[in-house]
Amino acid sequence: MSFESWVDRQIREAEERGDFTRLPGIGEPLPDERAPYDELWWMKRKMTQEGLSVVASGSLGLRKEAEDALAEAAAAPSERRVRAILEPVNEKIAANLRMPPPGPPLGRAAIDIDAFLREWREARGQSAREPRPTDDLPAPKGSWLSRLRKTSHKSGTPSGS
Repeated sequence: MSFESWVDRQIREAEERGDFTRLPGIGEPLPDERAPYDELWWMKRKMTQEGLSVVASGSLGLRKEAEDALAEAAAAPSERRVRAILEPVNEKIAANLRMPPPGPPLGRAAIDIDAFLREWREARGQSAREPRPTDDLPAPKGSWLSRLRKTSHKSGTPSGS
């Protein structure tokens, strides 16, 4: 004599009716299990299914901004550009952690830029000592004091006054 619970019976009857043959995603591969866990996966999927593009504010907006910045930084041509992308986001994250806005918590720490750069270099086959390509950001030309002395000297004003 077999034991069949109420749940087992409901499942068996649904299978017999063919309720499971018309489910969305049938025959499709499962999502990549090696991908990092995203606790908002269900919200993102629902927004995609509904065709929504909502600009989030507060902590949710900052979380999205951090994700977008990481993706942009991964494709950046130089370390200087990576820092230019990630440092402003880190400043916003620090401000959010100091004084959280109303709503859900941010749920993330500041981006470890040095660790990100190590992975960025490895992805490009660079070591920490190799020269890296520069981009359109201007390089500093000496200290502010030496630049001040040069401009003072050109104008005829003594640099000591």
